[in-house]
Amino acid sequence: MGKVKGTPVQALAGATLGFFIGFAAVALFGPTAAKFQQVMHLSPMAIGFLIAMPSLSGSLLRIPFSAWVDTSGGRKPFLVLLSLSVAGMAGLSAVVAFLYPARLTSAYYPLLLILAILCGCGIATFSVGISQVSYWFSKKAQGSALAIFGGVGNIAPGIFSMLIPMALGTLGLTNSYLIWLGMLLTGTVLYFLIGRNSPYFQLKAQGLDVAEARRQAAAHGQVLFPAGSLKDSLAASARVWRTWALVLIYFTTFGGFIALTAWLPTYWSANFGMTAIQAGMLTALYSVLTSLIRILGGIVSDKLREGGENTAILALFIMLMGALVMIGARDYQLAIPGEILLAFGMGICNAAVFKMVPQAVPKAVGGAAGWVGGLGAFGGFAIPPMLAFAVRDLGKAGYSIGFVIYLFLALLSLFMAWILKYSEAETAEAVPAPQAQRIPA
Repeated sequence: MGKVKGTPVQALAGATLGFFIGFAAVALFGPTAAKFQQVMHLSPMAIGFLIAMPSLSGSLLRIPFSAWVDTSGGRKPFLVLLSLSVAGMAGLSAVVAFLYPARLTSAYYPLLLILAILCGCGIATFSVGISQVSYWFSKKAQGSALAIFGGVGNIAPGIFSMLIPMALGTLGLTNSYLIWLGMLLTGTVLYFLIGRNSPYFQLKAQGLDVAEARRQAAAHGQVLFPAGSLKDSLAASARVWRTWALVLIYFTTFGGFIALTAWLPTYWSANFGMTAIQAGMLTALYSVLTSLIRILGGIVSDKLREGGENTAILALFIMLMGALVMIGARDYQLAIPGEILLAFGMGICNAAVFKMVPQAVPKAVGGAAGWVGGLGAFGGFAIPPMLAFAVRDLGKAGYSIGFVIYLFLALLSLFMAWILKYSEAETAEAVPAPQAQRIPA
């Protein structure tokens, strides 16, 4: 009998810690954008791209690294992503330490973009952690475990958006980033020490063949195993139009969530003249509320008839109202309720989307979840430059008018959710895919 190290609780703690520290990169430049803009004389568009850049790697790397989990377990992919993020943060800290402020000119902007892409690799730990946690827990316990993993990890950008401005005021930009580097390095080391692959992957690494590893892993309590090819499931789900409808909705709500977490510090400070700490607190309010309300969205989706579709429609209406309020907000007293409405709508809809995945694409759930989770998160990269574009063309008024983007996305997503609700499910759209049991929460 092969030896298995770790427990489900330990695996959950390791994955949650790793995701928490990696996902914080969403807030990498939001609270500090004004500092870079002042010394490098960057345009609003350039700042928009800088803020969004970590989300580029953080979204697109989700799909291939999720597939890697099915061949080696989650430990190696997790450590590679966190190590790349550490390398990016170390480079960024060095640039700031040696060049900021006097010698940090616009000539270094491309270097900042590259380092931001590296830092954003930690964001992609979401898909790796989802897989790793799922393999450790029984089907009955997976929902709660994944809710803890996703809920706690998603709070990180809000917390960092609040802490970084406080650190800036007392320690300065260089020391703030060095502390962040230290926390990221510490989190990576802690994951190395406590993160564990599920029994099946541990036993395979000891030289057991697939059948024997499955048998012994089952004796240790593992019930979910990788089989077949995620590539086949991705190809099959890509041929189903419902997959792309769900991608659009998740692009709007989860991608929109990442984008706003990065953009709101600039919005509050540049639009209303708030201090960095005030802007950070309001950004944290939005980010933490969106993350926590996602749990309520999952509960509502489970209880309502046609819960996924009905919950998504309700949530997108709330988001629509929030976008309208933000467009019309000319003072912060009105913008704060608008931000809260957006948080409620996006958070609830994020949970509803993955309730719909197995119903919309029943024969290729794993592949559909890969497309939805990966390309949906791409909104975190695509939306901030659009918001910056409005500011570039319209000046200060563009900060409010830019939320027309969210209004448009909410309306389009509402239309898609309505079609999904009233379209008949097709049962022979895709080939069976064993990854179908592994879905993000």
